[in-house]
Order: sequence, then structure tokens, then C-alpha cells
Amino acid sequence: MFALPKQTTGLICALAIALITLAILGVSAPAALAAPPTNDTFAGATPAALGFSEVLDTTEATTDSDDAQLNATCGAPATDASVWYAFTGSDIGVVVDVSSSNYSAGVLVGVGSQGSLSTVACGPGSVAFFAASATTYYVLAIDDQFDGGGNGGSLSISFSELPPPPTIDLTIDAKGTFDKQGLATISGTVTCSSPVFVVVQGQVTQRVGRINIVGEFFTFVFCDGETAWQATLQSPDGKFAGGRVTVDAFAFDAEGGPNSDFATATVQLKGARALPSPPPPSPTPPPPPSPTPIA
Repeated sequence: MFALPKQTTGLICALAIALITLAILGVSAPAALAAPPTNDTFAGATPAALGFSEVLDTTEATTDSDDAQLNATCGAPATDASVWYAFTGSDIGVVVDVSSSNYSAGVLVGVGSQGSLSTVACGPGSVAFFAASATTYYVLAIDDQFDGGGNGGSLSISFSELPPPPTIDLTIDAKGTFDKQGLATISGTVTCSSPVFVVVQGQVTQRVGRINIVGEFFTFVFCDGETAWQATLQSPDGKFAGGRVTVDAFAFDAEGGPNSDFATATVQLKGARALPSPPPPSPTPPPPPSPTPIA
């Protein structure tokens, strides 16, 4: 049996003591650096469908030339911490929402091929777009840096169906009024299936002898269920008076939705009731006479 040299024995003892000390102090090897998400680049885009959602750590995500190319026609201030998704359309409206992320996140949507994408929609928080059948849409979720710093964070993203546009139903009241200046006031209701700003416009026609008195009106209301509307108008042809008028009205979504409604009605104009005059002020009693001093 070969004996170890005395110097070697001492070195082994020193190493053993050092290892025991490190174990007691809880010192461990350095942790591996966090890696970017698998969908950090266009080639790794995550497939998504309606109902898809996830929470993803994007603090190690990067940005590259594909991000810059899609953003060239959008204009987001930054495309930091970007990640990609691929969505195949089926002739349906889609909402991509990242507003629940813990940083200022935005969305860009494009069609085409890598390096030559055309922007379909983009914006902070959430975007909506129509996804045509058999077309692949590439969705880029970004840190737009509107909050002023950091690189990504906890991205919360969801894909859902765009709600149908609100339906609009228009009615015209059978009675209206006119005043001494010849102004006509007409009214009615708009009923909407969901809250929306609605424009109501049209014209009022009154036949007076051989002349048509025609005036146009325009008003808008915030429609939430059944909502009243009213318009007062005048005519360059003359004054409106008591009697029948024909009202043609058109109501449409002020926000550009496709739904609208048209109505026509015969309305009876009556003189507007004048507000009662306030009663005259009570006469002020004379002040009592000053007492006559006693001599």
C-alpha cells in the first residue's frame, strides 16, 4: 500500500474543510440565466384560437427587425419584450386584449410573410379586427414603453370573439310643437341592444298652399336601451305652423357600426304652450312713520 505524501494529505484536508464550510453557509452554484420565451421570434409564433389566453413572463423577450418592419406602418413608440402568436381566421371578428398585463402592453396584427407583413390593426391595450377565413394573422404583443421603463413583465393576453354591433330601432312621436318664430320641435325614441352613440338626422316637410316648408335636423344621443331624442329646426322656406308635417328620419351608429334604421311619420304640430308669467311682486308696504318725539 502506497502512503500519500505528507503535503498531499494536508491539501485534501483543507479542501474537505472548505467544502464543509460552504455547505454550512448554504452557498450554491450560480443559477442559470432566464431564457427568452419560445415565441420571442416570428418563427416560434404560438398558435392561438378563439378562447386562447395565457399569462407569460416577457422580461427576457427581445425585439428584432421583424418587429420593426410590422411597426413601420403602426408607429408604436417601442416594440420591446415582443412575443408572437399566429391566428387562423374563420370570417369572424376578433379581439386581442393585453390590458390586464402588469406593464404598458400593446398589440400589432399583420398578414403576409416574414419581413413583408401588412398591418391590419394595432394599438395599446387591445385591438379588434375581422379575421377572414383561411387567412393567418400574426399577432405581436409588445411593451410599448408608455409607462416609461422596464422590459416587459407579466403579459396577460386573450383572444375572444368580437361582440356583434348594436342594433338600432328608431321611432317618431305623433305630436310635435311650433312656436311664434316658426320653429318646429319633433321627438321620438331610439332603442339599442347595447350602449352606443347614435346620430338622428332627417327633414320635416309641411305643405302650405302651393309652397313646401322644408327644414332639416341633426342631433345625437347616447343610446342605452330605450332613449328619447328631440330636435328643433327651422326652414329657409318660411315658418312652420300648426297642422300636419311629414318627418323622414334616419338613425345610425356614430361610431361607424353597420346597423341603422329609417322611419317616416305624419306628425301633428301644435302651438307650444307658453310658460305662465310669474306673479307680480307683492307691493312693498310703506315704512311705518317715525315716532314723534315728546317735547
